[in-house]
Amino acid sequence: MIKRSLFFTNPAYLSTKNNQLVIDTNGKGAMHRASTVTVPIEDIGFVVLENPQITITMPTLQKLNANNVAVICCDEKHHPSAMVLNLDSHHLQGELFRNQLDASVPLKKQLWKQTIEQKIKNQAGVLKNLGKPVGALPGYACQVSSGDATNREGAAAREYWKILFGENFIRDRYGDAPNAFLNYGYIVLRAGVARALVGSGLLPTLGIHHHNRYNAFCLADDIMEPYRPYVDEAVYQLWQSGTDDMILDKETKAYLLGILAADVTIGKVTRPLMVALSMTTASLSRCFMGETKKIVYPVLG
Repeated sequence: MIKRSLFFTNPAYLSTKNNQLVIDTNGKGAMHRASTVTVPIEDIGFVVLENPQITITMPTLQKLNANNVAVICCDEKHHPSAMVLNLDSHHLQGELFRNQLDASVPLKKQLWKQTIEQKIKNQAGVLKNLGKPVGALPGYACQVSSGDATNREGAAAREYWKILFGENFIRDRYGDAPNAFLNYGYIVLRAGVARALVGSGLLPTLGIHHHNRYNAFCLADDIMEPYRPYVDEAVYQLWQSGTDDMILDKETKAYLLGILAADVTIGKVTRPLMVALSMTTASLSRCFMGETKKIVYPVLG
């Protein structure tokens, strides 16, 4: 079942009762019927807390955590800055951690090869869906070696961005529009991947390629790569529509959060992206356990 994403931009008091998330928009916990709604916690996948005047009780956090709900907190600029995740969400947690820690370098290089191949194929899929030329991307996908030693990912990216957004576009975190939309979409996606990894009993910190002593989500950054093109395509549609001069407002953020519910093709079936993430991370767990050598990724286009 697809989980709901709740996005709070106004003051609210969040508590729990009878396994329900109780949302009091009066913001004082007074439980006024006119200002209170409830949502079954088991139906929730993500909670985004953007307003600084939101109060959430500790029992509520514990209930959300027990149901593997990712709680995302935003900073003073309204950008996601922290996340609460369940660290004990799988019955084979210890065994899976050991398998992940013991993964060999050749295995991780092969897994990264698969990841980059599918990322480039999905980038080509975006261009094809939008009626644009795919350039040399299919060729780059075929040239990816173990560990992507020749950096086909970088070569593909340079061509991809110019075809998608024009010759003058530079993909940069602090660059011109639509970079801010891409940034926000990727943050949402990263949170979704981290939640799925934890649900599959894996440590988001231990990457197969990314490694940074200051990054607590290296594995999430690895596994999200083939999913990034889904964000790119959604952002392109916003960019083409000229949405309020590309202002990252409440409606736009809600739209980008909705990417988690977008339909994707994975295997021979269509699933919401949030469900596909769990299928991908479950397959990665099986790779670490030696049951398979292939990660299951969605195919775009």
